[in-house]
Amino acid sequence: MTFDRIDLKILDLLQKDATMPVARIADRVGLSQTPCWKRIQKHEEAGVIRSRVALLDARAFGMSLTAFVMVEAVEHTAEWRTGFLAAVESLEPVRDIYRLAGNYDYLLRVVVADMAAFDRFYEDLTASIRLRSVNSAFALEAVRTTTALPLAALLAVS
Repeated sequence: MTFDRIDLKILDLLQKDATMPVARIADRVGLSQTPCWKRIQKHEEAGVIRSRVALLDARAFGMSLTAFVMVEAVEHTAEWRTGFLAAVESLEPVRDIYRLAGNYDYLLRVVVADMAAFDRFYEDLTASIRLRSVNSAFALEAVRTTTALPLAALLAVS
């Protein structure tokens, strides 16, 4: 799919604040409301806009521990991968799953209340699927996080 400068501006505004009224978005990108709304709908239908969500502060719910768990597969078969993905999808603390190249096969971002909760997660993970190795790193502080894509670079070249 191709995006013109107006599309990129609309998408950049929405990814930073999905509650922004269409009238304000239209004004900021130089369109009237109807064409602006039609572009937004087009991007939703195409799957470019996957969803509109509220981003919650984990600390407000007592979830102050973020762990990055690197997993090495015990084997590299379709069956093992299917079983692994089913196992981690069933573990509620798992927020993100990445398949990697390098020393580890998967990276999981896990959010829990404390070390005891992480230990329970670890026990559930290792009991649900055979793994060659698991290595965890714990975040001391979230210095910067964002869900926004770096669209400014695309705007500069369009």
